[in-house]
Amino acid sequence: MTELENVNPNVYKKSEDRKVTKADEDEDVVDPFDEREIFDLIRNINDPEHPLTLEELHVLEQSLITVDNEKNIVNILFTPTIPHCSMATLIGLSIRVKLLRALPPRFKVSVEINPGTHASEHAVNKQLTDKERVAAALENTHLMEVINQCIGMPLK
Repeated sequence: MTELENVNPNVYKKSEDRKVTKADEDEDVVDPFDEREIFDLIRNINDPEHPLTLEELHVLEQSLITVDNEKNIVNILFTPTIPHCSMATLIGLSIRVKLLRALPPRFKVSVEINPGTHASEHAVNKQLTDKERVAAALENTHLMEVINQCIGMPLK
C-alpha cells in the first residue's frame, strides 16, 4: 500500500461499554446472543488503513446487525468509509473471521456491504458470500497475517 485512500476519515465517539449484570454472569441462565453482544465482539476490529477501530469510523454499527438465535443466523452489514474503498473485502473477511472464531459453530454468519454505500458492492458481496473464495482467502498466509492484525490476534 503506497498511500491512504481516505486520508482524513470522520472519527466518531465509541459506544459506552455494556453493563454486565449478575444474570449475564450466571451460567444457569439461558442467555441468547443479541445484536449488542455481536457488536461487542467486532467493534474493536482495527481498520487496515488507519489506527482506528471499525466502530470509530462507523464502518460497524449495532443497528446494522441482526441475530436470529432460533435459526442460528447472524447478519452483519458494514459501511465502508468511502464509496470506492479497496479494503472493503479485507474488512468483510476480518469481520467474518472474528465471528467464526468467537461464535459457536451452529451460527451461519453473513457479512455484506450496506446497500448503496460502495461502488462495487455486488462484486465485494459476491466474494464475501462465496464459501470457496473465502476458504481460499483464509489459506493465504499473508492475508491471514493482515486479518489477524486487524482483529488483534497473533497468527497461530
